[in-house]
Amino acid sequence: MARYRGPKVKVSRRFGEPIFGPSKALQKKNYPPGQHGRSRRRKPSEYSTQLAEKQKAKFIYGVLEKQFANLFEKASRKGGITGAVLLQMLESRLDNTVYRFGMSPTRRAARQLVLHKHVTVNGQVVNIPSYSLKPGDVVAIRERSKTLEIITESLAVYSNRKYPWLEWEATEMAGKVISIPERDLIPENINEQLIVELYSK
Repeated sequence: MARYRGPKVKVSRRFGEPIFGPSKALQKKNYPPGQHGRSRRRKPSEYSTQLAEKQKAKFIYGVLEKQFANLFEKASRKGGITGAVLLQMLESRLDNTVYRFGMSPTRRAARQLVLHKHVTVNGQVVNIPSYSLKPGDVVAIRERSKTLEIITESLAVYSNRKYPWLEWEATEMAGKVISIPERDLIPENINEQLIVELYSK
Protein backbone atom coordinates (compact mmCIF):
# COMPACT_ATOMS: atom_id res chain seq x y z
CA MET A 1 0.00 0.00 0.00
CA ALA A 2 1.33 3.45 -0.94
CA ARG A 3 2.49 5.93 1.65
CA TYR A 4 4.72 9.00 1.83
CA ARG A 5 8.39 7.96 1.77
CA GLY A 6 10.09 11.32 1.36
CA PRO A 7 12.17 13.35 3.86
CA LYS A 8 10.21 13.85 7.07
CA VAL A 9 12.27 16.69 8.53
CA LYS A 10 11.71 18.89 5.47
CA VAL A 11 7.96 18.43 5.81
CA SER A 12 8.06 19.38 9.48
CA ARG A 13 10.19 22.45 8.74
CA ARG A 14 7.83 23.52 5.95
CA PHE A 15 4.91 23.66 8.38
CA GLY A 16 6.96 24.66 11.41
CA GLU A 17 5.44 21.78 13.40
CA PRO A 18 6.60 18.27 14.44
CA ILE A 19 4.33 16.55 11.91
CA PHE A 20 5.92 13.12 12.32
CA GLY A 21 6.76 13.39 16.02
CA PRO A 22 9.44 15.23 18.04
CA SER A 23 12.43 16.32 15.96
CA LYS A 24 15.73 17.81 17.13
CA ALA A 25 16.33 19.14 13.63
CA LEU A 26 13.15 21.21 13.86
CA GLN A 27 14.38 22.78 17.09
CA LYS A 28 17.73 23.71 15.49
CA LYS A 29 16.29 24.92 12.18
CA ASN A 30 12.94 26.49 12.93
CA TYR A 31 12.58 27.98 9.45
CA PRO A 32 11.43 26.50 6.11
CA PRO A 33 13.87 24.28 4.18
CA GLY A 34 15.67 25.34 1.02
CA GLN A 35 18.07 28.04 -0.11
CA HIS A 36 15.65 30.87 0.71
CA GLY A 37 14.21 29.38 3.89
CA ARG A 38 15.51 32.21 6.09
CA SER A 39 14.57 35.04 3.74
CA ARG A 40 11.32 36.96 3.97
CA ARG A 41 8.62 35.47 1.78
CA ARG A 42 5.68 37.23 0.21
CA LYS A 43 2.29 36.77 1.78
CA PRO A 44 0.76 33.44 0.69
CA SER A 45 -2.41 33.46 -1.38
CA GLU A 46 -5.72 32.23 -0.04
CA TYR A 47 -5.47 29.11 -2.19
CA SER A 48 -1.93 28.27 -1.04
CA THR A 49 -2.99 28.65 2.60
CA GLN A 50 -5.92 26.28 2.09
CA LEU A 51 -3.78 23.80 0.16
CA ALA A 52 -1.09 23.85 2.85
CA GLU A 53 -3.68 23.04 5.53
CA LYS A 54 -4.89 20.05 3.54
CA GLN A 55 -1.33 18.85 2.97
CA LYS A 56 -0.59 19.18 6.68
CA ALA A 57 -3.62 17.07 7.62
CA LYS A 58 -2.61 14.42 5.07
CA PHE A 59 0.93 14.22 6.47
CA ILE A 60 -0.23 14.13 10.10
CA TYR A 61 -2.58 11.19 9.57
CA GLY A 62 -0.49 9.44 6.90
CA VAL A 63 -3.16 9.57 4.20
CA LEU A 64 -2.48 10.03 0.49
CA GLU A 65 -4.40 12.30 -1.88
CA LYS A 66 -7.02 9.94 -3.29
CA GLN A 67 -7.79 8.43 0.10
CA PHE A 68 -8.11 11.90 1.64
CA ALA A 69 -10.44 13.07 -1.14
CA ASN A 70 -12.63 9.99 -0.65
CA LEU A 71 -12.81 10.65 3.09
CA PHE A 72 -13.82 14.25 2.46
CA GLU A 73 -16.56 13.13 0.10
CA LYS A 74 -17.93 10.72 2.73
CA ALA A 75 -17.73 13.42 5.41
CA SER A 76 -19.62 15.89 3.20
CA ARG A 77 -22.48 13.38 2.79
CA LYS A 78 -22.84 12.85 6.52
CA GLY A 79 -24.85 15.10 8.79
CA GLY A 80 -23.03 17.69 10.86
CA ILE A 81 -20.16 20.08 10.20
CA THR A 82 -18.14 18.64 7.32
CA GLY A 83 -14.70 19.66 8.61
CA ALA A 84 -15.32 18.25 12.09
CA VAL A 85 -16.74 15.02 10.65
CA LEU A 86 -13.64 14.67 8.45
CA LEU A 87 -11.32 14.91 11.46
CA GLN A 88 -13.50 12.45 13.39
CA MET A 89 -13.19 9.96 10.53
CA LEU A 90 -9.41 10.40 10.51
CA GLU A 91 -9.28 9.93 14.29
CA SER A 92 -11.36 6.75 13.99
CA ARG A 93 -8.79 5.03 11.76
CA LEU A 94 -7.24 1.94 13.35
CA ASP A 95 -3.64 3.10 12.91
CA ASN A 96 -4.40 6.45 14.54
CA THR A 97 -6.19 4.78 17.47
CA VAL A 98 -3.27 2.39 18.04
CA TYR A 99 -1.06 5.49 18.22
CA ARG A 100 -3.46 7.28 20.58
CA PHE A 101 -3.47 4.30 22.96
CA GLY A 102 0.34 4.54 23.16
CA MET A 103 0.97 1.13 21.58
CA SER A 104 3.40 2.86 19.21
CA PRO A 105 5.46 6.07 19.39
CA THR A 106 4.28 7.38 15.99
CA ARG A 107 1.45 6.84 13.53
CA ARG A 108 3.92 5.35 11.07
CA ALA A 109 4.95 2.75 13.62
CA ALA A 110 1.27 2.11 14.40
CA ARG A 111 0.64 1.49 10.70
CA GLN A 112 3.44 -1.10 10.67
CA LEU A 113 2.05 -2.86 13.74
CA VAL A 114 -1.34 -3.14 12.05
CA LEU A 115 0.08 -4.29 8.70
CA HIS A 116 2.19 -6.97 10.42
CA LYS A 117 -0.87 -8.37 12.21
CA HIS A 118 0.10 -7.45 15.76
CA VAL A 119 -3.26 -5.80 16.48
CA THR A 120 -6.76 -7.22 17.01
CA VAL A 121 -10.17 -5.58 16.94
CA ASN A 122 -12.83 -7.31 19.01
CA GLY A 123 -10.64 -10.41 19.19
CA GLN A 124 -10.00 -10.66 15.44
CA VAL A 125 -6.72 -9.76 13.72
CA VAL A 126 -7.17 -6.71 11.48
CA ASN A 127 -4.31 -5.66 9.19
CA ILE A 128 -5.98 -2.68 7.48
CA PRO A 129 -4.61 0.64 8.84
CA SER A 130 -7.60 2.59 7.51
CA TYR A 131 -10.13 0.30 9.23
CA SER A 132 -12.80 2.53 10.75
CA LEU A 133 -13.53 1.92 14.42
CA LYS A 134 -16.88 2.44 16.13
CA PRO A 135 -17.82 3.12 19.77
CA GLY A 136 -17.62 -0.15 21.69
CA ASP A 137 -14.78 -1.62 19.61
CA VAL A 138 -11.90 -3.11 21.61
CA VAL A 139 -8.37 -2.73 20.18
CA ALA A 140 -5.70 -5.00 21.64
CA ILE A 141 -2.20 -6.30 21.10
CA ARG A 142 -2.19 -9.85 19.79
CA GLU A 143 -1.19 -12.30 22.55
CA ARG A 144 2.04 -13.46 20.92
CA SER A 145 3.06 -9.85 20.19
CA LYS A 146 2.78 -8.49 23.75
CA THR A 147 6.51 -8.89 24.40
CA LEU A 148 7.65 -7.00 21.29
CA GLU A 149 10.20 -4.39 22.32
CA ILE A 150 8.71 -1.57 20.23
CA ILE A 151 5.34 -2.09 21.93
CA THR A 152 6.54 -2.49 25.52
CA GLU A 153 8.90 0.49 25.25
CA SER A 154 6.22 2.67 23.69
CA LEU A 155 3.66 1.75 26.35
CA ALA A 156 6.20 2.52 29.08
CA VAL A 157 6.61 6.04 27.69
CA TYR A 158 3.30 6.92 26.06
CA SER A 159 0.58 4.97 27.89
CA ASN A 160 -0.01 7.98 30.14
CA ARG A 161 -1.59 9.87 27.22
CA LYS A 162 -5.26 10.23 28.11
CA TYR A 163 -8.11 10.94 25.73
CA PRO A 164 -11.73 11.19 26.94
CA TRP A 165 -13.05 9.04 24.08
CA LEU A 166 -10.65 6.14 24.77
CA GLU A 167 -10.28 3.79 27.72
CA TRP A 168 -7.01 1.87 28.21
CA GLU A 169 -6.58 -1.32 30.28
CA ALA A 170 -2.84 -1.74 30.91
CA THR A 171 -2.96 -5.27 32.33
CA GLU A 172 -4.76 -6.56 29.22
CA MET A 173 -2.81 -4.37 26.76
CA ALA A 174 -6.17 -3.44 25.29
CA GLY A 175 -8.23 -0.32 24.86
CA LYS A 176 -11.86 0.46 24.18
CA VAL A 177 -13.32 3.16 21.96
CA ILE A 178 -15.88 4.91 24.18
CA SER A 179 -17.18 7.46 21.69
CA ILE A 180 -16.41 9.48 18.60
CA PRO A 181 -14.39 12.52 19.75
CA GLU A 182 -15.91 15.98 19.57
CA ARG A 183 -13.85 18.47 17.57
CA ASP A 184 -12.66 20.40 20.62
CA LEU A 185 -11.15 17.20 22.04
CA ILE A 186 -9.02 16.44 18.97
CA PRO A 187 -5.57 17.90 19.78
CA GLU A 188 -4.19 18.29 16.26
CA ASN A 189 -3.46 21.84 15.12
CA ILE A 190 -5.56 21.74 11.94
CA ASN A 191 -7.89 24.43 10.61
CA GLU A 192 -10.41 22.12 8.96
CA GLN A 193 -12.49 25.02 7.66
CA LEU A 194 -9.67 25.88 5.23
CA ILE A 195 -9.83 22.32 3.88
CA VAL A 196 -13.58 22.58 3.39
CA GLU A 197 -13.13 25.87 1.54
CA LEU A 198 -10.48 24.30 -0.70
CA TYR A 199 -12.72 21.40 -1.74
CA SER A 200 -15.66 23.77 -2.20
CA LYS A 201 -13.93 25.69 -5.01
